[in-house]
Amino acid sequence: MIASLTGTVAQVALDRAVVDVGGVGHLVHATPSTLAGLRVGERTLLHTTLVVREDSLTLYGFADTEEREVFETAQSVSGVGPRIALAMLAVLTPSALRRAVADEDTAALRRVPGIGTKSAQRIVLELSGRLGAPTDAAGTEDGGTAPTGGDGRDQVVEALVGLGWSAKIAEGAVDKALAEAGTERIAAADVPAVLRAALRQLGPRHG
Repeated sequence: MIASLTGTVAQVALDRAVVDVGGVGHLVHATPSTLAGLRVGERTLLHTTLVVREDSLTLYGFADTEEREVFETAQSVSGVGPRIALAMLAVLTPSALRRAVADEDTAALRRVPGIGTKSAQRIVLELSGRLGAPTDAAGTEDGGTAPTGGDGRDQVVEALVGLGWSAKIAEGAVDKALAEAGTERIAAADVPAVLRAALRQLGPRHG
């Protein structure tokens, strides 16, 4: 079990990064919020979990242990693998996910690509009492900060496409999110917040 990586960020892509540890590059899959905090050439510490399959070894990294614990617990639900667990944390903060489960808010869970009505109900049932209480009153990400400066629009669009939406729908959702925020540009640090705002625009998925 690889519990953490400390090294230099060699590459940052849309859904993954490469961390150089002693001359060995480790490919780590991560959420947009974790990736937004990485800078090429700078040292970082990622809390990790290794998912072992018959034909693969995949490393997932998180900015803090809370996200890692939620990621691991989410996979205990029948039908939820690492891809959907990671998508859950791309859409919802750990506290927002706890709030959705505690309030049986299946609509919030259905915003996650790959989660339909039955899956959302199963997640609520199987995670009830296992994630702990929400750590904030609202149970949502700290929103309200209008994204300014820089231009991360393409990054958010690509993230949505990577989560299963078409490019046209993704672009429309991002444009609506930016219009509500009163801006046309996105700073790199604001990419996770805008991604969540765009997903709220897309609304719950059905099926």
